[in-house]
Order: sequence, then structure tokens, then C-alpha cells
Amino acid sequence: MSQLRIGIIGCGGIANAKHLPALANMGDLGAMTAFCDIIPERAELAAKQYGAAGARTYTDYRQLLEDSSIDVVHVLTPNSSHAVITVAALEAGKHVMCEKPMAINSQEARTMLDAAKRTGKKLTIAYQNRFREDALMLKEACSDGYLGDIYLAKAHAVRRRAVPTWGVFMDKEKQGGGPLIDIGTHALDLTLWCMDNYKVKSVSGSVFHKLKDQNRGNLFGPWNPAEFEVEDAAVGWIKMENGATIYLESSWVLNTLDVREAMTTLCGTQGGAEMHAVSGKPALRLNREIYGKLVEIKPEMNSSIPYYGSKVMTEGDREARQWLESVLEDRQPLVKAEEAYMVTRILEAIYESSATGKEIILS
Repeated sequence: MSQLRIGIIGCGGIANAKHLPALANMGDLGAMTAFCDIIPERAELAAKQYGAAGARTYTDYRQLLEDSSIDVVHVLTPNSSHAVITVAALEAGKHVMCEKPMAINSQEARTMLDAAKRTGKKLTIAYQNRFREDALMLKEACSDGYLGDIYLAKAHAVRRRAVPTWGVFMDKEKQGGGPLIDIGTHALDLTLWCMDNYKVKSVSGSVFHKLKDQNRGNLFGPWNPAEFEVEDAAVGWIKMENGATIYLESSWVLNTLDVREAMTTLCGTQGGAEMHAVSGKPALRLNREIYGKLVEIKPEMNSSIPYYGSKVMTEGDREARQWLESVLEDRQPLVKAEEAYMVTRILEAIYESSATGKEIILS
């Protein structure tokens, strides 16, 4: 197979912001031949801008899945429909990239895992922040043992005033939650991936509904408090089987100046690492002791990755290329569905812990 045929289910914000432009740059690997959205005009516009010649449009994803020529499907719909569409696509013989989070709860995420194993098709979740330069470098440093045994971490997903006022972000039924499941999921994924530790012992958490009526000063304009059904902030305390501990913080609205999103801080026995931002762009600081002196290293980020050559690529481009190559070369994608499943279990446990006031033990 020289070129994959790709179907897009969901042609809204995340499709146009990331997936469609990235896939359009992957013409050597695949072409978008089908587009589906419940709003027909969105599917038609996407097909016109990004589709191959003769690309078809649908309003029912089941009709798109009936096309046996489609090899790969991207599921880019609200969270509540991720599982049902992904399972249907896998059973229709398609490889699937599903937007994050994997699902709104672990039970639905498990059906996706089971379907992938049953059908033998590939399933990955769109955690594109793994493909940032700072993340790739940090992962390599962790894998090489530069930090030693990582025993303490912080997963950062904090906005001061940046509630997304479009789409269904504030709709609890369709999204499953607010900032914890929306952006906390990215920070947690990065942290677990860098630590390479998915053996969770217990989870405690607190979820807050404190500031939904304070809608002034929002980056995306004032929201309607009556529509704000999800939390405005949440925190979690995650204990691993080996004693390592992760503190997860997430917010759309929080009175703080320590604002960081999709970042992690790692503390190991040989050194530490901290993701932060410089002029709005992700950066990385490594720290350790050398010959009795404390040293801080600030690597330069230049938007190119050695194994992709000198061409400047976004994290969305790298995510798309790696995914399509994994299908064509029949190898495991970088983001494994089992890893995304554990992220979903932890987020679910934080919500449960807050609701019950108890520590949640994960087997």
C-alpha cells in the first residue's frame, strides 16, 4: 500500500486547527477522501479545502464507514461519541486515530481497547504534545537515565482565565468534564509517558465549581454562567506502585499567576527537569549537581527534529506523519491505546474521589 485513504469524522474546531492542515502536508503518505459532520456545510467546506479529487461528504458516520476503500479514520467529535464511533470504525476494518481524551470514562475506553484487540486494527489517541521538541528531548533524557529514578512529578494544566466558549466544552454530558478532562489529560499523559510508569496504586482528588459566575477578563470573551456545567478547576494526587507520586493541577479559571499548560516537572535521583514557556513558546530546563556545583541547562529549541530532517514541522505534523507511517509500516504508534486508557482511568478516579471524599484504589 503506497498511500492511505483517510476518512474524517467531525469537521469542527480541532479538525481545522490541527488534523486537516497536518494531513494535507502528508500527501506522500495519504489522502483525505471522505468527510463527515452533522453540519453538512462543515463537511463540504473541509472536502473543498483539503479533500482529494472526488472526495465524498456525509452527515452520518455509519455511511462513511461502509466505504471499504477507506483505510484510516480520524474521530474528531465531542468526547461523548468517541467510543461508539471508534468501535464502529475498528469493526468496519479501519485503523483509528481518536482525539483526546480517549473517552468520557474508563468503561467506554475499555470497549475501544477491546475492539482494537479483537479486530487487529491500530488505535491511537491524539496526544500531540508528545511531539513537541521539548517533550521529545525530555523523553530521550528520561530514557537515557539522565534524571535517574523519577519519584516526584507535577503535571501542569493551569489557565488563569481561558474558558473555551465555543462548541460543547462547557456541556458536561457531551464532554464528560471541564479542564481536567480537556487539558489536564495532556499534562498527565506527558508526565506518565516521560516517567514510563503506568502502574498506579491510588488516586485522590478535588474538583472545584467556584468561579463560574466570574466571567469577566476571559481570553475568549465572557461565557454564559448558566451554560457552565463543568468544573472550573481540579487537582489530583496520584500514587504509583513503586512509591512515585504525581500532583496534577488543572484549571480554566483560577486566581493564580503560575500559568502553564501541557507541561510537566520531573524530579529524579540524578537530576530534574521542568517544562515552562519563553515568549509563549514551550521551553525546557534541566538541572542537576555536577562536581559539587548546581547546574541548570537550557537547551535551544529550533523547530526541527533530527530524524525528520531540517524541515520545520509542527507537533501536529509530526503526530500525523508518525501515525500514518505506523500504519503503512505495520508498527506500533507512539501513543499506545493502553497508555491513554490509564490516563482516562486516573481522570475518572479524580472525579470519583472528589465526589465521594475517598481515596480511590486502582488495581
